[in-house]
Amino acid sequence: MQKPRLVLIAAIIAVATAALFQAQVGYKQPQLHEKEKAHLRNIQQLSFGGENAEAYFSYDGKKVIFQSTHGPYKCDQIFTMNADGSKMTLVSTGKGRTTCGYFTPDGKRIIYASTHLGSPDCPPPPDPAMGYIWALYRSFDIFSANADGTGLKRLTTTDRYDAEGTVSPDGKKIVFTSLRSGDLEIWDMNSDGSNPRQLTDDIGYDGGPWHSQDGQYIVWRAARPKAPQDVQSYKDLLAKDLVKPDKLEIMIMKADGSEKRQLTSNGKANFAPFFHPNGRQIVFASNVNNPNPRSPNFDLYLINRDGTGLQQITFDEGFDGFPMFTNDGKKMIWGSNRNGKTGSETNVFIADWIE
Repeated sequence: MQKPRLVLIAAIIAVATAALFQAQVGYKQPQLHEKEKAHLRNIQQLSFGGENAEAYFSYDGKKVIFQSTHGPYKCDQIFTMNADGSKMTLVSTGKGRTTCGYFTPDGKRIIYASTHLGSPDCPPPPDPAMGYIWALYRSFDIFSANADGTGLKRLTTTDRYDAEGTVSPDGKKIVFTSLRSGDLEIWDMNSDGSNPRQLTDDIGYDGGPWHSQDGQYIVWRAARPKAPQDVQSYKDLLAKDLVKPDKLEIMIMKADGSEKRQLTSNGKANFAPFFHPNGRQIVFASNVNNPNPRSPNFDLYLINRDGTGLQQITFDEGFDGFPMFTNDGKKMIWGSNRNGKTGSETNVFIADWIE
């Protein structure tokens, strides 16, 4: 009879602590826009200050892994925290730049990509005069570690970009993006880094892959330049280890690389797709309804697995991206500019999901 009371007391303490922390650092309680309440309830802010993104649940939904530049870190490092935002812990080396952290299904290990073997310093960013460009650092490799960051193991050893990894639901495969073939393609490999296999082969950027919860499908983002001048522009940037992610479409295929299909065709930047646990829908971020391509206004959308039924989920004027559901479909986590002290501040938010 005491356990429910203890759970209630713990919940009250967690809410009170979060409220106190927000008051101390000057943050207001985040609010949902009226249209967002069709699918979202009880929004909570889990990070405060800096740039925090790509926050993904552990398989039991109790922990979150994410990348952040807060505190003394000048470029992204990987952290974990409890799903209520408590116990934030550095689990990467604190050196170089990192991206794309993810838990194994048993929660005992994590994977992430890092440049720390190339240099302990942050790699230089692309020239801002070139516009919005992503750098494909050659020193990015994928590593695994214990959940607390110890026991670090290198899984990829190529001299080209290897990153954007996630783990299959059975824990046997890691699907990732690599430039090892000379083009940005989707690959998978065994969880120990052995037996790499190329899954895509069309010219253009293929990245950000995720398995469906049943492990049968992979969803990802892809650029497919068609006009000769667009193909040449893509190749010219790639020769400099750069890519311009301004036109990305959502794609789906079987886990073995067969039956590839394109789900969106809007010519905008669609990215960060993730399967809803029902297996029938996919959530992703897009600027499809943003008339200004220079504006960072991205929202979250839901689409059926056959490409029909597109519906907008978030309606904030800033950035909303990197959505992920808990495996029971009851909560969604994502990164957003909302409620920030500056326009560039990105934090992690969680909310109840309403069907």
